[in-house]
Amino acid sequence: MAQQNNNQSNGNGRDFVLGSLIGGVVGAVVALLFAPKSGRELRDNINESSGEWRERAGEWKDVAYEKSGEWKNRAVETSSQWSKNVSEKSNEVSGKVKDKVKNIRSNEDDEAEKAAQEVAEAIEEAAQELEKQQDSTTSSNL
Repeated sequence: MAQQNNNQSNGNGRDFVLGSLIGGVVGAVVALLFAPKSGRELRDNINESSGEWRERAGEWKDVAYEKSGEWKNRAVETSSQWSKNVSEKSNEVSGKVKDKVKNIRSNEDDEAEKAAQEVAEAIEEAAQELEKQQDSTTSSNL
């Protein structure tokens, strides 16, 4: 939230500075055009002003290059940090999923083993019952 407010205030500050510069340029041009000067003086003033504006534009260009380099570096750092965080979280989640799958498989194996043991016991009981019936049948036949 604070970063958003900071970004808004930076944008408002830039808008103010840009508006002030444009207003200054328009004011200077209007003042030069309506000033009571001879043609030669007016042309000289316009040439001087244009030279000053070229110098200022060069300074603004340098500042823009510097700021864009800073923003690029900040973006690279932020994106690499996000990438690192995403990678760490995905590895963490992957490990948790693998553990859960392992637990499920071991539970399934335990349940399958119990079921097989129950089936084996039932078969053994059935075999004992058959033996008892065979013994009782053979003893009754004797």
